[in-house]
Amino acid sequence: MEHQEYKVVNQSVRKKDSMQLLLGKPVYTDDVTPKNALVVKILRSPHANAMVESIQTDIAKKVPGVVDIYTWEDVPQTRFAIAGQTFPEPSPYDRLILDRHLRFSGDAVAIIAAETEKAALKAMKLIRVSYRVLPAVLDFRTAKDNPVLVHPEEDWFPPCDVGGDPKRNLVASDSETYGDVDGILADCDIVLERTYHTKAFNQAMMEPFTTYADFDRYGRLHIISSTQIVFHTRRILSRALGIPKSKIRVEKPRIGGGFGAKQTAVCEVYPAFVAMKTGRPAMICYTREEAQIAGSPRHEMEITVKLGATKDGRIRAMDLYTLSNSGAYGEHGPTTVGLSGHKSIPLYTGSLEAHRFGYDVVYTNHQAAGAYRGYGATQGIFAVESIVSELAEQLGMDATEIRDKNMIQEGMVMPAYYNEIANACALDRCMEHCRKMFNWEERSKVRDMGNGKVRTAGVAMAMQGSCISNVDVGSATVKLSEDGTYNLIIGAADMGTGCDTILAQMVAELMDCSVDDVAVFGADTDVSPYDSGSYASSTTYITGQAVVKACGELKQRICAIAAKMLNCEEEAVVFERTQVRRINSEQAVSLTNIAYQSQVGNSISAESTATHSSPVSPPPYMVGMVEIELDKLTGKVDILDYMAVVDCGIPINPALARIQTEGGIVQGIGHTLMENVTYNDSGRPLESSFMQYKLPTRQDIGRLQVEFEHSYEPTGPFGAKSIGEIVINTPAPAIAHAIYRATGVWHRELPITPEQIALSQIN
Repeated sequence: MEHQEYKVVNQSVRKKDSMQLLLGKPVYTDDVTPKNALVVKILRSPHANAMVESIQTDIAKKVPGVVDIYTWEDVPQTRFAIAGQTFPEPSPYDRLILDRHLRFSGDAVAIIAAETEKAALKAMKLIRVSYRVLPAVLDFRTAKDNPVLVHPEEDWFPPCDVGGDPKRNLVASDSETYGDVDGILADCDIVLERTYHTKAFNQAMMEPFTTYADFDRYGRLHIISSTQIVFHTRRILSRALGIPKSKIRVEKPRIGGGFGAKQTAVCEVYPAFVAMKTGRPAMICYTREEAQIAGSPRHEMEITVKLGATKDGRIRAMDLYTLSNSGAYGEHGPTTVGLSGHKSIPLYTGSLEAHRFGYDVVYTNHQAAGAYRGYGATQGIFAVESIVSELAEQLGMDATEIRDKNMIQEGMVMPAYYNEIANACALDRCMEHCRKMFNWEERSKVRDMGNGKVRTAGVAMAMQGSCISNVDVGSATVKLSEDGTYNLIIGAADMGTGCDTILAQMVAELMDCSVDDVAVFGADTDVSPYDSGSYASSTTYITGQAVVKACGELKQRICAIAAKMLNCEEEAVVFERTQVRRINSEQAVSLTNIAYQSQVGNSISAESTATHSSPVSPPPYMVGMVEIELDKLTGKVDILDYMAVVDCGIPINPALARIQTEGGIVQGIGHTLMENVTYNDSGRPLESSFMQYKLPTRQDIGRLQVEFEHSYEPTGPFGAKSIGEIVINTPAPAIAHAIYRATGVWHRELPITPEQIALSQIN
């Protein structure tokens, strides 16, 4: 569908905060908060499963500078969840601020409040704890119906029924079926069944979990935190601390990266509790080790896919089962797992006659998992795309051609995606565009480069969503200021994604002004209109549509004020950039004069607040192709070129969309080839710093090329869909495909390390 030309939308505009960041101005939580706050530190459990028999803090409290130390006996006994989700949360209420029962290595044992970090750390060493070590569930494959219960307590509470049962170590469980799966599989020419395993990758954002707590001039708890979810955090703290939401204010400054980790209120409750107990400001800033061992990583998943197809490559049926490791607490487990099937199976709507999707989410004695860019789709797409590539290789078909034959097309109903219609889908054009630009026909061939090195290529495609349909709410306030410019107030959280700039572009487009004439503020529970928060790729699509509504209403109000000034009916005036003019007349009033007039004897507000939610979540689509060079002797894989073509509807800011895509691809490369999470025999994570947890650098990623294929989503602002999450989903299956073509061995567990590749060549 052809879209109209825009003045500001679909233009590469510089991010509004870019100069502040480049000049090193104070913008993050630790920069903008007072320096007289108490330092909050957490004593953490060395055991994966243990009961605190006794804890002695008397000696530690005598350390000069120590204000107090709190244990499980000092905190409220109301269980809560820290997942940033809309109420009522699908997450079970299974946490206490501090619990006598410690459920993973890194779980909180005591809270230390001190004048200095040095005093807090010294006191931590002097706390004496007697533990009764219990058997631990460390293999998620054995967690379901294990005699060892991670949550044996009787006050475990699920706000929503998602199939959880703590007596079976189940956080959630469900299954769905469309069509006669078993009958069609039995009738297929070829049936493949494979199992894939992905680890609990860490977000490794630049700024770790950081929160400041104090009391404002009205005696209300004031939280300044690096969070994606100011409104959810307020609700979480209200329940955990036992105080009304009206007594809590949460705001966020600039966020130094989140990638989903800060959709979970990982650390906010600790300084909030200290502030309440002491009446003094309190601050917590996780170390990198804490962020690694007690953060909110991606869910470890094992996904079994059974696929049935004809000899000519038509995929008729798919059966997918996901086992997800939620860790010690439920958090995002019930919602993440759904995307492993709902965002992978629909890719093949073009041919599927039947599908089945079932899952179990289990408790284990590992750190709790949470949200991470891709949110379960990453794991599911790795499995589905890998088995489709394997089917192509087994049939002797080109991997792009088998996808052409089976992929979702515009206008199709997607039974595996809540029966939504693909109103805007350029996946076929993405594939063709990528194939031509990448030169797939030549580069997909296996080429011997000498010295045991070979070059070849792999391909994958993906889809995601643009919100949580029928759940997410976005709001925006747009108001006319005295100088004829605009203020945009939002509850969404810019965490480096550039949503402040993107939403300002929408205002500029609709109000026919410059982006520089739009000042953005957010997010603050006292000031911002309600917004679910920045997650689920929802900000551009949901909050953006709220901006569209608010601007439309504001124009009407501006025209109503102007009509009174011009002594005519509202229908007789027209909005024109910097003024409102009377139709068929030279009479006009400027926006500045309208703004001043709105302050004198006026009953029409020169501002508008609008809210939006959507019954659908239109998917963005992507195709990725990668060229690798593989050393068969060492197993080392070098990424030479990664080509991506994305359909995100109409990109509001192509430069920011490109950066999002490049960043997601790099993260996906890291997950595929180097990031690893392993545990010792007692369940302690071994990769507790960046010395052990390897992240990709610029030298690891080769050349990245990103292009866009436009579609027009009728339910989105200016035809836009999302882009934040889909971009991480293609590297793993594409690289795994390329490695197979280079070695003849399929690797079905991530990461695919050089050691694994080299050993596979020997075996």
